[in-house]
Amino acid sequence: MDIQELIIRHPKLLYCGEDIENAVKELKTCFSGGGRVYICGNGGSAADSTHIVGELVKGFLSKRPLDDAIKCRLAAIDSELGVKLGEKLQGGLPAHDLCENISLSSAVANDIDPDMIYAQQLIAYGQAGDILIAISTSGNAKNTAYAAVTAHALGMTVIGLTGETGGKLKELCGICIRVPEKETYKVQELHLPVYHYLCAKVENDLFGAE
Repeated sequence: MDIQELIIRHPKLLYCGEDIENAVKELKTCFSGGGRVYICGNGGSAADSTHIVGELVKGFLSKRPLDDAIKCRLAAIDSELGVKLGEKLQGGLPAHDLCENISLSSAVANDIDPDMIYAQQLIAYGQAGDILIAISTSGNAKNTAYAAVTAHALGMTVIGLTGETGGKLKELCGICIRVPEKETYKVQELHLPVYHYLCAKVENDLFGAE
């Protein structure tokens, strides 16, 4: 699928097509350079964070066979287990869901500030060249704003995924994909084809299959 096909299927996305394509370029640059992607959001957007990670860490539209060199190293370690791993494992892209660790999140909420849950994790994990994808339907979630500020301070690129206005997050993103809806559920319905497109394009360009 290319951006024209995405827009034919979802005409409202014409409004943010350029930002979607710019996000693809940034993600490809990040992964090609050995960087990592961190994703956060709240409520349904937290579920979207988990969904995106699932499409990146393993095959999405392609099974992404491992490189022969890795298969050989696996087999050299154990002729049975290593061969099986080489047959089954898929090429992965390092993506991390900042919403998933309840023990860490509750500790940060109790000891520091609930709104700094994502920012604290970026302080520990983030590096220059990495990317933060911050998802907020209103663009005004404080925890995503704190995360965006922290990401910039670490030399990361920030990609926002928001509703029509972009809210506060718009000011804190290098790229802000503002889908043209205002009601939360309608924004979320457009976020799905956007991030599926991002994942599919990155996979196709980095692994050579669509």
